[in-house]
Amino acid sequence: MSAQVGERGGIRDREGALAKLLIAPAVFYIVAMIGVPFVLAILYSLSDATTGDPELHIVGLLNYRAALSDPVFRKSLGNTVVFTLISQTIVILLSRVLATALLKPFRWKGLVRFLILLPWTAPISLGTIGWLWMFDSIFSPIDWVLRYAGLLGTKNALLGFQTNMYWLGVPGLAMASVILVQVWRILPLATVIQLAGLSSIPKDLLEAAEVDGAAPWRRTLMITIPLTLPIISIAFLFGVVFTFTDLVVVYVLTRGGPVHATQVLSSWTFFKGIEGGDLAQGAAISLFMFPVLAAVAVLILRTARRTEVV
Repeated sequence: MSAQVGERGGIRDREGALAKLLIAPAVFYIVAMIGVPFVLAILYSLSDATTGDPELHIVGLLNYRAALSDPVFRKSLGNTVVFTLISQTIVILLSRVLATALLKPFRWKGLVRFLILLPWTAPISLGTIGWLWMFDSIFSPIDWVLRYAGLLGTKNALLGFQTNMYWLGVPGLAMASVILVQVWRILPLATVIQLAGLSSIPKDLLEAAEVDGAAPWRRTLMITIPLTLPIISIAFLFGVVFTFTDLVVVYVLTRGGPVHATQVLSSWTFFKGIEGGDLAQGAAISLFMFPVLAAVAVLILRTARRTEVV
């Protein structure tokens, strides 16, 4: 009787075949959406293809040598590293503070969580356009607040006697502006990840440490941070990947200016390959992001695995 049931069950009783069948759509999606474009990018980077002539004529590593000799590319690479490291360091610190605060019971907690998550749910292009208005060189509300507080626009003002800061027109302020917007964008995701990590810590462990007389800072350094370090690593990894490959923030706010002060690899790839029409050069520049991100991902994941508590 059992043999007859097994025969009638068919593929549903064959775990190996059923597992392959269920995972096949995911594999197909990854191959179609990631694998094929990646292979095409490699082929384009080894050719002389342009938007006017997309045929593949292999020229070897000529595009990579041209990219490495381009001062704008080198500046973009440095800006990308600075943009990513500074923004994600701030994100990790602020997300830990927000996650710790959200664990505490207080009034309107649900509303606060909604407001924190709002930047992640809103389209990034629309949000960045809103920031573009706030950084306006004439009508910036940020400058208005600074002038009202006496920090700007007077002879002895802390930020100078000028009436406006020109956020997107000065190299240092422009980089600070794109970092601020990127932090605003990634912070909700990192907060949710860290909140999940903090919620998983056994309460009896923290209560035992409190009974033993451990101060809050000591509980944080000796218990909370070590136990959540793998979660922090994952949050940092997601932020690095999203920021390193981001185009929208820089494109909408500064388009890489002033004088390439905020140019990053993703934006320079777009300007060179799409707007400039040099598909091969754009593909070569974009592929420089792959080994960097792969090395960072391996390093962070290995660190997270070593810090896991068994």
